[in-house]
Amino acid sequence: MAKEPVRVLVTGAAGQIGYSLVPMIARGVMLGTDQPVILHLLDIPPAAEALNGVKMELVDAAFPLLKGVVATTDAVEACTGVNIAIMVGGFPRKEGMERKDVMSKNVSIYKSQASALEKHAAANCKVLVVANPANTNALILKEFAPSIPEKNITCLTRLDHNRALGQISERLSVQVCDVKNVIIWGNHSSTQYPDVSHATVKTLSGEKPVCELVADDAWLKGEFITTVQQRGAAIIKARKLSSALSAASSACDHIRDWVLGTPEGTWVSMGVYSDGSYNVPAGLIYSFPVTCCNGEWTIVKGLSIDEYSRKKLDVTAEELTEEKALAYSCLS
Repeated sequence: MAKEPVRVLVTGAAGQIGYSLVPMIARGVMLGTDQPVILHLLDIPPAAEALNGVKMELVDAAFPLLKGVVATTDAVEACTGVNIAIMVGGFPRKEGMERKDVMSKNVSIYKSQASALEKHAAANCKVLVVANPANTNALILKEFAPSIPEKNITCLTRLDHNRALGQISERLSVQVCDVKNVIIWGNHSSTQYPDVSHATVKTLSGEKPVCELVADDAWLKGEFITTVQQRGAAIIKARKLSSALSAASSACDHIRDWVLGTPEGTWVSMGVYSDGSYNVPAGLIYSFPVTCCNGEWTIVKGLSIDEYSRKKLDVTAEELTEEKALAYSCLS
């Protein structure tokens, strides 16, 4: 029996990330090569013509798994019946802009899109927020879509997670697929904490701790962390555009692991609703190490947190608490 198509919404679908993301979804990178999809593409009215161009290209690519495309500037039409929503659209942060300038613009966008999802999405719709400030945009969405379970609203820190894997693989000259269990704690911002204290590398003589193999504490606590934290800015400087290909790929990774599960013994980083684990204030969307099984994520419990890491976890939690307060002030 052929599977029923899954309806996947991508907002901001005519933008750079959307343009990279939709062919990956249509090709089965996100949900598997046996899962048909119907793509729902949403963008703002000024981008309607470009959005139609994306739809034309999807038709021209003749993807066997793609069973339909809804391309629209109407949020209700875009959200109707969707099983997975990837929220890429948002007000972009431009050079010289503070995150706080971006916040008030995004609050109004996420308020209206959340209301459309609340009323029209399929039951048990899974939501991934990509647009920055991603953690706080996800919190706003949760506020205005109260019937979507809090476990179903997440934000993207997998890009940072993948960046951390990439840095370690380059440093040790190993395959990136042999590095696992890095952690991104906290906010998808420059306060995030890329943590390798529990990460391992597969070697010929078994799994070895990353810290032991790198054997350079100064690099791990210095250049490694700042490179991961500031990678987005470095790519903007190099490309004159923000990271799109890697963001799209990591959004696929996030949803694939969430829906299909993480490999045994491996965790990934996801921005999820805090339950107070690791003394992170409850009610923030905060990046934790998680495992996924049967479409549900679970925070990895019981990892030891040293004093150095504790400070880093607290700093990024403080920033998220401030962002939350700022977002709520924009609401009123």
